[in-house]
Amino acid sequence: MALVDSRAARVIFTALLFLLGIGFLYFAFHTLIAFLFAILLAYLMNPAVTRIERWTRGRGTAIALMYAVVLMLLAVFFFFIGPGVARQAQRLAQAIPGLIENIGSGQIAEEIGARHGWSLGTQQLAQNFLISHRADILAMAQGIGLRVADAAKQSWLLVVVPILAVFFLKDGPRFRDALLAFVTSERQRQLFHNVIGDLNLMLAQFIRAQLTMVLLSFIAYMSFLGLMRVPYALVLSSAGGVMEFIPLVGPLVTAAVILSVATLTGYSHWIVLALFLAAWRLTVDYVLVPRIMGNSMELHPLATIFGVLAGGEIGGVLGIYLSIPVMAALRIVWKRWQPYSQSNHSALVEVPGPSEP
Repeated sequence: MALVDSRAARVIFTALLFLLGIGFLYFAFHTLIAFLFAILLAYLMNPAVTRIERWTRGRGTAIALMYAVVLMLLAVFFFFIGPGVARQAQRLAQAIPGLIENIGSGQIAEEIGARHGWSLGTQQLAQNFLISHRADILAMAQGIGLRVADAAKQSWLLVVVPILAVFFLKDGPRFRDALLAFVTSERQRQLFHNVIGDLNLMLAQFIRAQLTMVLLSFIAYMSFLGLMRVPYALVLSSAGGVMEFIPLVGPLVTAAVILSVATLTGYSHWIVLALFLAAWRLTVDYVLVPRIMGNSMELHPLATIFGVLAGGEIGGVLGIYLSIPVMAALRIVWKRWQPYSQSNHSALVEVPGPSEP
């Protein structure tokens, strides 16, 4: 009699493979992050590369021309807008320690109260509250600073990701065919083919829609904040555009940052600013996103929030950016797996034969 039957051996083998996969993901996490960003960049550039290829009749030449155009556009952008963003960012960074000190000491309550006509009792109450929570305020500021520093450490991705994207742009179909070659069953090949097709459609639509929303948000923020002469308008507009990559959470953080900076720097029209932020959010969520994004994601808001929070815990800022496409990819796999699993189960049910007389 065998010590371990075949079914138990398969279960143990599957569990070991799962543990090995988890260990690989843990130790190679940063490498996987780079490859995921490279895939997203390749999906973004692929339509333009395909159109250029029709003129050049060469995939490599089309990719080189596309990269040259992108570099030219980035050079123009940073030549005209980059210096202004850098100056405002430097001034804001120099002002932040003083603003935090004003909050922790309660001085900000007296300044805001004097501008808006608060009573002395209200000013004193707010000042005492801030002083009593000084340690919490400083800890929160340090946590934000650590997050920013952690994001700055990942600047190496700006060099590695475009290089990796070249390989995905050039040999993407070959990678897909190589994956399908490992599947022998015709039904499994059809399953993998459907999953890959859905992932291609979702990722292509997602990354182009996200970039469109970033540009529209930057233009909207820059136009309004510049018109209303909000302090550090260029930096806040740039941050607001980038935060559009994070659904639900990103816009809330943007609104909080803009209102906080405006209030702490003495901007008086913060109510008009708050109304604009609310109106823009409603326009984005109910007009722009349904038209641009379509139904490519189909994620419940709770699933989106869970993905963003989990991504932040696992991978920090980069994990937050990748959380939504990863959640959408898992939804696609589950959606395609359900009918496949049900059909397998139906095929395994033994059909009873005719009863003997």
